[in-house]
Amino acid sequence: MGTVTFGFAGEVVLITGGSRGLGLEIAQAFGVAGATVIITARREQWLSEAKSELEGQGITVHALLCDVADSTSVEQCVQQAYALCGKIDVLVNNAGLTWGAPAEQMPLDRWHLVIEANLTGTFLMAQAVGQHMLERKKGAIVNVASIAGLGGGQLNTVGYNASKAAVINLTRALAIEWATRGVRVNAIAPGMFRTRMTEAILERAEAIVADTIPMKRIGQQGELAPAVLFLASEAASYITGQVLALDGGRTAQ
Repeated sequence: MGTVTFGFAGEVVLITGGSRGLGLEIAQAFGVAGATVIITARREQWLSEAKSELEGQGITVHALLCDVADSTSVEQCVQQAYALCGKIDVLVNNAGLTWGAPAEQMPLDRWHLVIEANLTGTFLMAQAVGQHMLERKKGAIVNVASIAGLGGGQLNTVGYNASKAAVINLTRALAIEWATRGVRVNAIAPGMFRTRMTEAILERAEAIVADTIPMKRIGQQGELAPAVLFLASEAASYITGQVLALDGGRTAQ
């Protein structure tokens, strides 16, 4: 084998929830590595701003509206992506949301909202894009789970915890099913990074949160995307069905 590089020149990468936060960071990293990037989001405003930002960095980018929890929206988005680019080499399932309430008070509609976005949305995108990848016998899928799916310690987010645990096992199930057909499926499980979801708790208690982490700090910008690129690259050609925790050692305790 020759030297393996992390370049994605000539490849097309679709990132759901790619208009802000960690999704935008992932999109930027793939773009810098040479990929044509497709970002999706539910709101046009966020998409337009993200597209302009990425284009300003010289990245080739397409922006598509998509509600990953809606099967019709997913199908339309994937059809648009293939019409624009002809293929998708890498899918990053990053879109998701959370809702905080004690388990005994969790409204059923909020439970459904979180499960549909985080779990059903990941499945629908993997299914729609995976069908094309299987036809080509080539593709890599990286699902964004969470260390909340590896244990029950995150308080008052029972739906989020359950959905991310399910995403982890969905990753394993798809990986096994598609292992001999050219499609690899892996997941990352981030710990505490500064995002729209975590902003409120970090404003109140970043020092307390950091003290629970062996490295004594939260994740920093630029520390997540390289792991996604690795799992999507040919450097990870013998890796499938795995979950990589990016958590400063939190789950090693």
